[in-house]
Amino acid sequence: MCGFITFFSNSSLDDNSKDKLEVMLNSLKHRGPDEKGVYHDDKVFLGFCRLSIIDLENGKQPFSYDYNNYHIVFNGEIYNHVELRESLIKEGYTFSTKSEVEVILTLYKHYDEEFVKHLRGMFSIVIWDKLNQRLIAVRDQFGIKPLFYTENENGIYCTSESKSLLQSNIVNNKVDLHSLHDYLSFQFVPEPKTMLENIHILEPGCMLKKESNSDLKISRYASLRFSPEVKKIDERKSSIRKVLEDSVEAHMISDVPVATFLSGGIDSTIITALAKKINPKIKTFTVGFEVNGYSEIDLAQETASELNVENINITVSSEDFIKELPNVIFHMDNPIADPSTIPLYFVCQEASKHVKVVLSGEGSDELFGGYGIYHEPLSLNFFSYIPNAIKKSLKLGSSLIPEGVKGKSFIERGCTPLEERYLGNAKIFSQKEKAYFLKNYIKNFSPQLITQPLFSKVSGLDPVTQMQYIDINTWLKGDILAKADRMSMAHSLEIRVPFLDKEVFKVASKLTLSDKINRNTTKYLLRETFRDELPQSVVTRKKLGYPVPIRHWLKDELYEWAIDLVKEDVVYKYIDKEYIIKLINQHRKGKIDYSRKIWTILTFIIWYKIFIKD
Repeated sequence: MCGFITFFSNSSLDDNSKDKLEVMLNSLKHRGPDEKGVYHDDKVFLGFCRLSIIDLENGKQPFSYDYNNYHIVFNGEIYNHVELRESLIKEGYTFSTKSEVEVILTLYKHYDEEFVKHLRGMFSIVIWDKLNQRLIAVRDQFGIKPLFYTENENGIYCTSESKSLLQSNIVNNKVDLHSLHDYLSFQFVPEPKTMLENIHILEPGCMLKKESNSDLKISRYASLRFSPEVKKIDERKSSIRKVLEDSVEAHMISDVPVATFLSGGIDSTIITALAKKINPKIKTFTVGFEVNGYSEIDLAQETASELNVENINITVSSEDFIKELPNVIFHMDNPIADPSTIPLYFVCQEASKHVKVVLSGEGSDELFGGYGIYHEPLSLNFFSYIPNAIKKSLKLGSSLIPEGVKGKSFIERGCTPLEERYLGNAKIFSQKEKAYFLKNYIKNFSPQLITQPLFSKVSGLDPVTQMQYIDINTWLKGDILAKADRMSMAHSLEIRVPFLDKEVFKVASKLTLSDKINRNTTKYLLRETFRDELPQSVVTRKKLGYPVPIRHWLKDELYEWAIDLVKEDVVYKYIDKEYIIKLINQHRKGKIDYSRKIWTILTFIIWYKIFIKD
């Protein structure tokens, strides 16, 4: 895992530009503390910070190939690079290293732009094709690894973290108002935008291409599509087991030790159980809080004991939480108001003291149907028998019911079509609320502008699969994978995610609704596949997912801190502070839980103080 900064100049690359780019590269040192490398010619600068994991001696970057016709920087892992090397040798190519980068450039020489379709792994790659005066940048189809870019009159910049672009005033630090509106809906900024104007992120499965004297072009090379088909359960279970065993084995390939994160849930337990077959002495890491009901440490220890693996765990206090929060948000680059970012930061910090690589369970919920909200279509099925006219009246009547009254949300959701109500796992502020406290409210800019085009692509599928598709294309890449990358890289740690593998997705994409959800459980077939070799308590356990006690802390330990932060009024241009203070006080009274709304605002304020500073 590494970090890079690249620049393709519209003119000759001068010494002043090189110096600025060196400064930008140094801001990414936490992503790759082991080694730094630079390549430049009269048009291009490639800078790289390396975290050495595979081919420690010969995997240096930038890597040059074929008499300096091709050059590369690459962040990620290619899990089929050995097989690819063997196939290329049969084509007559020779190799001087065991590194993935040599395989990638050889693929590029052989297949041209089609090279990326042969890669199995997580990656963001930039190739300077000097022979054809062409810059190519690609990102893996899930968006596991980031690739930010910006273009100005000088040329185009690509980087692993957007903060590097602020180091030398490459871009201004102006908030994008549309992004702010989306952030307040989703708790993150949906890709390809970021919170800052003029900085974008290349979407998963896409290729960016820039040639001399030509405009920047972005095209899609891969899409994730669900195609459910009915199969016998035993056949399906066999496919799930085989592909996950294969994926974990591939993700364990490393020249340095590999560990796992272990919570009390089924995803991390499956990964750990399969990894233990490969390395019986594997270490596991867990994090929890000093609040009853908000710690998975006991469950993880119980699971570790049954699996007979070592478990290293840490407990985070409210004081630890608030002390490290600015560092967490700094490393996030963009504001993400997911409280679980903080425990992830701490468990990565602890794991980095022992290993360089950790396996984690991200992606299982989106692929196999694991979120509790996926039960919603079943619970609301009753409303499908009610005529639309009556549903319209019921919805109108529910608007008169005070917020927090039992039944209000159930009626509203049941009377609202899925494509109008579902934004993903997090739905923070409504349009009505944003209109009330946002000083630059944009009336016709709704979150459905993000979700409606996605719904249109899966309109013929069942509601749960539609929800999965929305989450994969918003929540997964914008929240789950973003926080995993940034929090691990903050501590020079590589997180690998075996569920998010192209071969695993091929199997998961064919599951039917009954394979995923029934009235009793989520991820039904995944649980059944591993029922016989996992602790029974894990198989039947509901998802927890790094529970964070901000609801309690904002009423007590963090109350004064939150009020003082809002009163600083640093975001007065955008938000009515009196409304937010009122929200905090109402939350403290305990009638309604406003913690996620409050946390979304507090995160934005801290981010603004760090990155905008006006």
